[in-house]
Amino acid sequence: MSDFGRNNREASDKLLEETTVSTQSIFKGNIISLQVDTVKLPNGQEATREVVRHPGAVAVLAIKGDKILAVNQYRQPLGRCEVEIPAGKLEPGEDPLEAAKRELQEETGYTCGSIRKLHSFYTSPGFADEIIHLYLAEDLISGEMNPDEDEFIEMMEITLEEAYSLIQTERISDAKTILAVYAWDMYMLKGKI
Repeated sequence: MSDFGRNNREASDKLLEETTVSTQSIFKGNIISLQVDTVKLPNGQEATREVVRHPGAVAVLAIKGDKILAVNQYRQPLGRCEVEIPAGKLEPGEDPLEAAKRELQEETGYTCGSIRKLHSFYTSPGFADEIIHLYLAEDLISGEMNPDEDEFIEMMEITLEEAYSLIQTERISDAKTILAVYAWDMYMLKGKI
């Protein structure tokens, strides 16, 4: 983007900005907190915004030959099991790259000879600040799974065809895993992501 385009975008964004007038803490849990902000709108009126604060998370697209590693896990908010790529929340001050390596090992038992960041994305910016850092792990080395004590998971190896079938049948329905499957498909077609 040219400097002219960037300056126009910044000026336009400034016109849309909301100013926080006050914040009320509603709930603080082990993973998330909820607050209600009163904001001043661009037209001078006030409105409320419900905001979920989250420490951030990592997810790992781990490729093993013509398969990826996934986990089958019960998800209480959905009331059913979900097939997902290995993932987990960041601990306070934790480097996302180190967290990605940790989650890969804990949930699958695998370590990797190669890992690189693909992208970071917000899950639901309309009400939450959760950011997920997506990594690509290759040159996998098997080992022992070490899940959290309250984490009951089944590790799986799935092909691209199986992944798309799981998406169609809504066994894979979370955004991070669907995004990872599409990235994997592109990687297989083009040799790069």
